[in-house]
Amino acid sequence: MFVADRADEPGADRLPALLRRTVDGTVREVARVEAKGVRSVLLFGIPTRKDPEGSGAWDPEGPVPRAIRAIKAGHPEVTVLADVCLCEYTDHGHCGVVVGGRVDNDRTLPSLGRTAVAYAEAGADLVAPSAMMDHQVRTIRSALDRAGYPDVGILAYAAKFSSGFYGPFRDAAGSAPAFGDRRAYQMDYRNRREALRELALDAEEGADLLMVKPALPYLDVIAAARERFDLPIAAYQVSGEYAMIEAAAARGWLDREAAARETLAAIHRAGADVILTYFAGDLDPSTEGAR
Repeated sequence: MFVADRADEPGADRLPALLRRTVDGTVREVARVEAKGVRSVLLFGIPTRKDPEGSGAWDPEGPVPRAIRAIKAGHPEVTVLADVCLCEYTDHGHCGVVVGGRVDNDRTLPSLGRTAVAYAEAGADLVAPSAMMDHQVRTIRSALDRAGYPDVGILAYAAKFSSGFYGPFRDAAGSAPAFGDRRAYQMDYRNRREALRELALDAEEGADLLMVKPALPYLDVIAAARERFDLPIAAYQVSGEYAMIEAAAARGWLDREAAARETLAAIHRAGADVILTYFAGDLDPSTEGAR
């Protein structure tokens, strides 16, 4: 869910699940999906103010901490996950602090730790670091432990590929890079061995769950992760995967619900224990084949 400081407005190309909502609107949407059986939500923030450091990410009065507090007050049984990245909060759109035209990994790490603590203080159950900085899981685990939050879990975006499927998200979040791209810190989509190495490193650094992103083009990586690691494996069916089905269904080229369920079943069959998907609040859990 995209939490914005401003009033509700459409997300990318008016895709329904990419709607930007205020804190109040987000709480109403949580109530709706909880009634349908959804028990977990992942929050992304859309601030009104951005700067080179992305300092709005750890502002306790920013959209994500305020939404966490409001959700937990009204829906305490819902598990709240908060994305930890700077791309929505930097004026250049990169996931870390930029020095000399390049993202500086080590300068970024303390900011990620500070952001994770801000979300934990607000009541997040898990934080989900997606910046793809080396040693981000170790940094966040240490920061949470020092701040007195040893029970706040980490869902690590461990194998996050440099993908062509992120476009609708970047439009909705306003997080497209102002220059260059993210290939220097996201992974080459041709390299499965690197993905497994990154998964192993995040497991060693203290991740509680390991995630592969995107999902459907990387079923082989999901399956390999399930074979190799004992931690729960998550997969993120990203905005482009969602948008393809929505666009084809809108043109009458396929059955929306049938296609969504088939892709989700494939992701689960490959080995994902947890699936993050924009379809979660729409699919009818009472229909045949629902899990």
